[in-house]
Amino acid sequence: MRTQVAIIGAGPAGLLLGQLLFKAGIDNIIVERQSGDYVLGRIRAGVLEQVTMDLLARAGVDARAKAEGLPHEGIELLFKGARHRIDMHGLTGGKQVTVYGQTEVTRDLMEARSAEGLATIYSAANVSLHDFDSRRPRVRYEKDGQTHEIECDFIAGCDGYHGVSRASVPADAIQTYEKVYPFGWLGVLADVPPVSHELIYANTERGFALCSMRSAHRSRYYVQVPADERVQNWSDEAFWDELRARLDPEARERLVTGPSLEKSIAPLRSFVAEPMRFGALFLAGDAAHIVPPTGAKGLNLATADVGYLSRAFEIFYGEKSASALDRYSDLCLRRVWKAERFSWWFTSLMHRFPETGAFGQKIQEAELDYLVHSHAASTALAENYVGLPLEDF
Repeated sequence: MRTQVAIIGAGPAGLLLGQLLFKAGIDNIIVERQSGDYVLGRIRAGVLEQVTMDLLARAGVDARAKAEGLPHEGIELLFKGARHRIDMHGLTGGKQVTVYGQTEVTRDLMEARSAEGLATIYSAANVSLHDFDSRRPRVRYEKDGQTHEIECDFIAGCDGYHGVSRASVPADAIQTYEKVYPFGWLGVLADVPPVSHELIYANTERGFALCSMRSAHRSRYYVQVPADERVQNWSDEAFWDELRARLDPEARERLVTGPSLEKSIAPLRSFVAEPMRFGALFLAGDAAHIVPPTGAKGLNLATADVGYLSRAFEIFYGEKSASALDRYSDLCLRRVWKAERFSWWFTSLMHRFPETGAFGQKIQEAELDYLVHSHAASTALAENYVGLPLEDF
């Protein structure tokens, strides 16, 4: 087989890249080691920045997100038993975020790709990348007992933190930075109405909590737990009791509980790999960076990466210039590190750390009090939360 761009990974980053390239007339094949049902079954976050919504529009797959997504113009910070609203819309000149589940984004992209008859190879075993330091890179995989090979101009590694793309890079050619947090998020998905029409981020002496949603009838709630906690230790009843204990009286009264559809513990880490290009291999999304979910940046950073990458490929094939490809890694990393900083800061502000004790709790509360009463501080939070703009090549 021969294609212009071989994309490794059929998550939202790989699918969005494929759709953007298709719209630009650039041939591509997606190779995914899991089945389509497995990819679609993964439960992930769903707060979309305007940059992401704009890229979905460019890809022609934004209709359902616009029709069913929930526009959010603010968030609420809960500390010392009271909630304080951050007016993102007012502080940023009219910007907002859209709550729309990542599973739904993936579904929309899958259906669009299928409708166009574009090549996606699911359940590809033993995927390997070859000669991406040359002008004839190749992707090899096994399926149905046979070995297949794709010749291409470029490889886009969109296969996540544990994927083959970053692992294929020689160790002396890449540098990684990592911070592992001493806690995780115990999350519950339930078909119950949200406790509030906007997200509530709670800082309490018992630890962090987040009240989020996927729709007007499906909610996603989280509580901070130790990093070594096990999900088997938590019944639905125990989770709801703990969440109540971390909410303000009004939210506690409004909370509707029900059986969990999904329950899991997500560890928190910050991770960046530099650079994001190695010859004809380009990393994007979780293959290159991980952020704590506190700032809702994971999916949005991935879409920004493929926004840059798709544009760079357009320039390469349309203008016969490699200048944008040469700038890809630097442009992405500028934005990535700003998002890493924001996610680290917001995580540090909202969570209870084992070593800080009562003094650390008071410092956090003082900073939160300053944050909600300072126009400049509130604006900085709002600007980062709605998402920084993409730079031009």
